[in-house]
Amino acid sequence: MILQDNRDYQILFLSGFLGLGIITRDWSLKPELIIVVIISCLLTQLLLTSWVWFFKQKQKITLNLSIINPLFITSWRSGLITALGLCLLLRANHSTTMMLAGSLAIASKFIFRVNQKHFFNPANFGIICALSLTNDAWVSPGQWGNDLWFLLLFLGAGAMILKRVGRWETSAIFLGFYTLLETVRNLWLGWSWDVLSHHLMTGSLLLFALFMLTDPRSIPNHYFSRILWASAIAIVTFMIQYSLYLSTSIFWALFLLSPLTIILDYCWYSSQFTWKVSKAHPTVLS
Repeated sequence: MILQDNRDYQILFLSGFLGLGIITRDWSLKPELIIVVIISCLLTQLLLTSWVWFFKQKQKITLNLSIINPLFITSWRSGLITALGLCLLLRANHSTTMMLAGSLAIASKFIFRVNQKHFFNPANFGIICALSLTNDAWVSPGQWGNDLWFLLLFLGAGAMILKRVGRWETSAIFLGFYTLLETVRNLWLGWSWDVLSHHLMTGSLLLFALFMLTDPRSIPNHYFSRILWASAIAIVTFMIQYSLYLSTSIFWALFLLSPLTIILDYCWYSSQFTWKVSKAHPTVLS
C-alpha cells in the first residue's frame, strides 16, 4: 500500500523540495554529497538497529535467527528523513563533512535517550556537529529566497503533515511568538515593514518550523509542554540572533533546549508518539 506510513508524506515532500531547490535555486550542492548523506544515514541506521536487535535477541531463550532486521525495516524512513533534512539545510565542500553529519545525526537517536525516547532532533544534531567540529560546514538561511509561491508551498505541505501527525501547535506557537518578538523590535527601531517581512518570510525558517521543530519523536509529549517548549525556543532564537548575530540561531536554540524535553515530559505526563506503520511490522525505534 502506497503512503501507508505518515513518514512517507514527509519523504515525498522533502524530496520534492530538494529537487525543486536544486532546479530553481541553482544550489552549489553536489549530487555526490546528497548520495553520501543518504548512504551515511541509512548505513548508520542499519548498523545501530542491527546491534540493538541482536542484543535483544541475546536476552531471549529462543533466538530469532531471521537475517531480516525488523527494527531497520520500520525505521529506515526516519533515517531517510534525517538525510533529506541535512541535504536541504546543511552545506559543505567535502564529503567527509556530510558523512560526519549524517552518521552523528543518526547515532544521536541511540545515544541520547531517556525512557525509550531520544530528545535531540537528529538532523539538527548533525548540523550542530558539522558546524562545531569542522571548518567546512555552513548553513545559508537565505538559500530559499523570499518568493511567495515557495512559502505557500511550504505552508501547504507542512500543514498536511502536521494535520496527520497532530503537532500543529508547536509550529504555530513558535512562529507566532517569534513574529511578535521581531515585530516589537522592528517597531522599536522604527524600521519599515519590508525589513520585518524580509526577516520572517524565508524558506529556511518555515522548513525549520514545519518539519524540524515538529519531530514528534523528540519533542515533548504533552500538549501544554509543547507550547512552553516552542515559546522558549522562539525566545532563545531571538536572543541568540540579536546578541551573537548568528544566522544559525534557530538551530542552536533547538539544540540547547532539546534536553528540556526530559524535564517537561516528567512534569506533564502524556503517552509517547508512535508512527503509524504497516501491521506486518511492529512499531519500534525511529
